[in-house]
Amino acid sequence: VAKDLGLQLLELSDGGVRILNKGRTQYFALHGKTGHLVTAERLDREQLCRLVEKCVLRCELIVEGQM
Repeated sequence: VAKDLGLQLLELSDGGVRILNKGRTQYFALHGKTGHLVTAERLDREQLCRLVEKCVLRCELIVEGQM
C-alpha cells in the first residue's frame, strides 16, 4: 500500500492512514514495518460467505492529508 500510494512507512505509522470495513469486524490491517495490507485475523469463508459462490470482502483505505 505504501509503495502504491507513494508514501513513506513513517506516514503509515503516524495514524494518517485508516482501513474501514463494513460491519464491526476489522478484517484487514497495515503492517507497520512493510506497509503491506495483511489480514488482521483468521478469515472463515464458511462463516462470511456461506451462501454465495464468490466471496468478496471490501474495505476502504483513508489517507488523511496526503491526497
